[in-house]
Amino acid sequence: MGENLYFFMIIALAVLAITDLVVGVSNDAVNFLNSAIGSKAISFRTIMIVASIGIAFGAMSSSGMMEVARKGIFNPSEFVFAEIMIVFMAVMITDILLLDFFNTMGLPTSTTVSIVFELLGASVAISLVKIYSSGGGFTELGSYINTDKATEIILGILLSVAIAFSIGAIVQFFSRALLTFRFEKKPSWMGALFGGFAITGIIYFILIKGLKGTEFLGTILDWVAQHTNLFLLGNFAFWTLVSWFTMKVFKWNIYRLIIILGTFALAMAFAGNDLVNFVGVPIAAYQSFLDWQGAGVLAENYTMENLATAVRTPTLLLLISGLIMVLTLWFSSKARSVVKTSVDLSRQDEGEERFEPNYLSRRIVKYSIQAADNVGNLLPRSLQKRLNKRFEKPYVYIPKSRAQDLPAFDMVRASVNLMVASVLISIATSMKLPLSTTYVTFMVAMGSSLADRAWGPESAVYRVAGVLNVIGGWFFTAFSAFVAAAAIAYLIHLGGIWAIGILLLMAILLIGRNYLSHNRKIQETKREERLQKAESGTIRELIDESSENVALAMRRANKIYTSCIDGLARHDIERLKKSKKGIDKLETEIEELKGNIFYFIKNLDDSSSLGITNFYIAVLNSLEDIAQSLEYISKAGYKHVINNHKKLRFNQIKDLKEVDIRVEELLSRIQKIFETNAYAEIVTIIVNKEEYINEVNLKIEKQVTRTRMDESSPKNTALYFSLLSETKDLLDALMDLLELYDGHANAKTGTTL
Repeated sequence: MGENLYFFMIIALAVLAITDLVVGVSNDAVNFLNSAIGSKAISFRTIMIVASIGIAFGAMSSSGMMEVARKGIFNPSEFVFAEIMIVFMAVMITDILLLDFFNTMGLPTSTTVSIVFELLGASVAISLVKIYSSGGGFTELGSYINTDKATEIILGILLSVAIAFSIGAIVQFFSRALLTFRFEKKPSWMGALFGGFAITGIIYFILIKGLKGTEFLGTILDWVAQHTNLFLLGNFAFWTLVSWFTMKVFKWNIYRLIIILGTFALAMAFAGNDLVNFVGVPIAAYQSFLDWQGAGVLAENYTMENLATAVRTPTLLLLISGLIMVLTLWFSSKARSVVKTSVDLSRQDEGEERFEPNYLSRRIVKYSIQAADNVGNLLPRSLQKRLNKRFEKPYVYIPKSRAQDLPAFDMVRASVNLMVASVLISIATSMKLPLSTTYVTFMVAMGSSLADRAWGPESAVYRVAGVLNVIGGWFFTAFSAFVAAAAIAYLIHLGGIWAIGILLLMAILLIGRNYLSHNRKIQETKREERLQKAESGTIRELIDESSENVALAMRRANKIYTSCIDGLARHDIERLKKSKKGIDKLETEIEELKGNIFYFIKNLDDSSSLGITNFYIAVLNSLEDIAQSLEYISKAGYKHVINNHKKLRFNQIKDLKEVDIRVEELLSRIQKIFETNAYAEIVTIIVNKEEYINEVNLKIEKQVTRTRMDESSPKNTALYFSLLSETKDLLDALMDLLELYDGHANAKTGTTL
């Protein structure tokens, strides 16, 4: 392969590096934004400014070392330049595709783990090609791959997950027991002690992890390493006094200061160390290219001993990389999506649950509750009562619809998250133990959530399912990174320049499609109309609120019913699938409204609470009956078409379309009544109830006649009767809803129910 090919590969790697920076920051932003955003201790703008300064400072103070090369995932001396370039190209293509996939899914993963396993997979693939082309055996793989280091990394990551979760839970338990949820009313010395511990841990983290390898601080860092205990003790005393002074004299919130410092520290450490995960491989490739050019040897013969030395990144490239990271942080919607997953899973109060419970999450919650009960029984009752009181959260009524606008957790938990993550990462770094900052920060947040009793009976199965999904994604990261990088490396080995071109084109198309799909989902979320949870305290307000929901439900029901009939008539499976999704969404929203009844009742006046509650429950039950009828109609049509049964006959389609027109007119009329609050017109529809029912009965009679005379398809007949029968149930549910409002129309004038 000629020099032009490798020059093209260097340019491609540079473009991939920029792309990798964007997708990498979008995922790793969760590491340093989670606590600040979740606690809302400072404004979002301030959070972004602090994180941006941290990233910029971290990029400038970065040692520039390519961590994965220095750790020796593979032995460079065993490879030639042509093979190394294939490995690097496969790694970068795999990395951007994998990280972009996780960003699109809104799940946090580890950029360190992905780059390590991609290097491992690509180098294993090329090693096996070399081994079998020379007639060797699989046992020779050990001379190409540093298996001891790879095993150490895997074990280190697994241990860090368990340790981070456990330490986060323990520290949060004692912090909450000391400070309670009324921490702002506690004596200043408590906050000062907490601030001393937290800030000392964060400062130690900045020096050990964030600024390691910085030349101008080399002497200071050496002294800290030699006198660690003295440094920590002095810092603790100093920051405890500073915390007490700022709280007592300036009346500052020390927890807010901890969160600002912690966010800065983690952002700086991310840029200073994880930056090389994105640019280290392209820089290594570029420097390998320069070495090969100066050697005057064929690419297939030039061995890569020089790569075994530490690869340093030029300062200018670090600054450019830092700028790209800062811009991504400000403008990436995917970064916010990943952060939202972590924040929602650690939310103190009940919120919108994203993950559905599964068998494993139910078992874990069940046995955890049993274990907690057994441990609790060992403690004296007086101690249990005292502990429960310390963890008692002051109740303030907040409508569920506004819960998402409140802090997901308080500043004590945010401070613990940042402090514990900083300390654990610092200790591991000083001991040269491999770990993933993403895994540590996420699992600390989950452990502190558990200790803070955020995973109560109402939400535990959902939160545990979410954590299991994220952890499962981490294993998927390692496996898929290894397999995909190995496959891509082998394809490049076989196809050369053509394979590289095709793979790059595919990567561009996939990332573009994910970008457009993600943007479309965001726009749909912004535009989507949802049934609103009731927050009324009087019947007058409830009528107005519920009328808006009924009008919206009628519009969506109308669209779904017509779509089902049209999709069935045309055997259009995509249209029927879309109808199915529409009804699933409607049912979910109605279920959410029913789940909000507790909050609704809490907000009612005592004088009329029973009557209003009965009315509201009856409205929701009617909406649920309407949704269930639509669900049956939708599923019946979908099942018929997906199983490739015979199309309905022309007369059957004609009759169903006539029914559809009548149902469409009825739903549109009801929608208009509730949009304009013209409740007096309800009675005219109820009077004609039998007319609507009789029309459907007439269609049933016609089908009975057709069946006796010339119908030949049992499936068609059964489907037709089912659709008409369920349409009658739909009409009954609509009439029940109208009768509810007709019977209570006078409530609008202010009389009680």
